[in-house]
Amino acid sequence: MKFLYLLESIRFPALDKLMLLVTHLGEETAFLVIALIVFWCVNKYHGYYLLGVGLFGNLANQFMKITCRIPRPWVRDPDFTVVEAAKAEAGGYSFPSGHTQTAVGTLCAVAAAQKRKWIGAVCVALAVLTAFSRLYLGVHTPADVLVGAAMALAMVFGLKPLMQEKRKRFIPIVFGIMLLLSAGFLAYLELFPFPADLDGDNYASAIKNAYTFLGCFAGVLVVYAVDETRLHFTTKAVWWAQILKAVLGLAVVLLVKEGLRSPLEAIIGNIMIARAVRYFLIVVAAGILWPLTFRWFSKFGAKKEKVS
Repeated sequence: MKFLYLLESIRFPALDKLMLLVTHLGEETAFLVIALIVFWCVNKYHGYYLLGVGLFGNLANQFMKITCRIPRPWVRDPDFTVVEAAKAEAGGYSFPSGHTQTAVGTLCAVAAAQKRKWIGAVCVALAVLTAFSRLYLGVHTPADVLVGAAMALAMVFGLKPLMQEKRKRFIPIVFGIMLLLSAGFLAYLELFPFPADLDGDNYASAIKNAYTFLGCFAGVLVVYAVDETRLHFTTKAVWWAQILKAVLGLAVVLLVKEGLRSPLEAIIGNIMIARAVRYFLIVVAAGILWPLTFRWFSKFGAKKEKVS
């Protein structure tokens, strides 16, 4: 807490606003946008890699939070003040830092998956800055941030050898194992005798995320199988077509995500099962239905260039 008090003493409004902006890089939305753009526009195998690092990292993070059940800094020390605007996105248990893990995992996976050194340097710098923002804002301790970063780096370097085009036979095996582990996580949440003082909101969030992971991992397995056997989509297109592809694709994913919520809940009846089905369909829409348009996008600006 001494380090957090030191950072508290140097806060000022302009830096508060900058750190609040930077910390958004650790949110689920930023991860999904980056992973989908890479999957659609750069290299689909790099996209699988980012999805594996981010989704499985989030699963591991949720397991650690609900198992360790360490409260936030301002709960542990009522005299400590937090940047109030950061509190809304900092509910539940503190250890390890989910924002740090997401940002470090996503940005360092991008850095590890490409050869441009300047891009790698920018990504690493942003990852470090995001981790620091969690400390500056007062929503995590150094232990939370360091362990979150370490878990992310373990995913980045552990999955990289298995998530490459030249070793693509391992990709469905890896996601199959992740699917089984997400089912195990759900069983753990449902069956383990947690103490009576368990944070209800954190537990509900963990249950919700467990069903989300089930749908996502099952969806990725279907996407991989369909693309490898039938679709074989290309990511190549002229730059402005890539921008159009990404923007329209994100709009389609958002439409599926929000548009299917109420109908599926009404049809299925069970909100959590409906959530798993909805995220399965989101992944299928992003990985199969939208890529059906990519041959059309690849024609723009291609001219005599051969598109693979």
